[in-house]
Amino acid sequence: MNAGILHCRQLCKTYTEGPNHVSVLEDISIDVKVGERIAIIGASGSGKSTLLHLLGGLDLPTSGSIWIDGQQLTSLSDKRRGDIRNEYLGFVYQFHHLLPEFTAVDNVAMPLLIRGEDARLSREKASKVLIDMGLQDRLDHRPVELSGGERQRAAIARALVTEPKVVLADEPTGNLDEKTADSVFSMMLELNQRVGTALVMVTHDNELAARMDQTYNLEFGTLSLQP
Repeated sequence: MNAGILHCRQLCKTYTEGPNHVSVLEDISIDVKVGERIAIIGASGSGKSTLLHLLGGLDLPTSGSIWIDGQQLTSLSDKRRGDIRNEYLGFVYQFHHLLPEFTAVDNVAMPLLIRGEDARLSREKASKVLIDMGLQDRLDHRPVELSGGERQRAAIARALVTEPKVVLADEPTGNLDEKTADSVFSMMLELNQRVGTALVMVTHDNELAARMDQTYNLEFGTLSLQP
């Protein structure tokens, strides 16, 4: 359980707007171990989502390197980075991003279908994860027929259905009321632990962060480990 799965070294991100250069992240290094749960906290606009996008290969750093399972993301083609994301990573966002025309099962099965897996087996795997998330009575419901908490649980199921090495979560309960958020987060941690997936979560909620293994604070573009 102590082997590293996701690493970044001296990560920097600068945006250029005309003659101006805006530095968002500066010299960030972090190691994520297999099964480890990490929270990243910080004020709005501190660069938390930017860091998560870089770690997930959704954007490239201005400088620095990122490795997933020994493969350097920053040196790969766009297609290969996409393959790595599908193979190793799961993503959960504050908004569920479920496709409105598909049922919960079909939404959750989508990453498996993109991999080219058998449609029937993909739906079976998707159903199992949804049942684990307490949605056994909502398998064939479309997003509009689900509550906010149910939609977010379906989104988490979609992130976990491929049994990824790392789940990257950006304010995964930010749109939910306190009671629903606590329930969804507890299910997320339980499934995460069962599958053995590492979890890196951006949050503004210090109580949620306290339930993780490590908490980092992102401030003025730099990352520091909280005692």
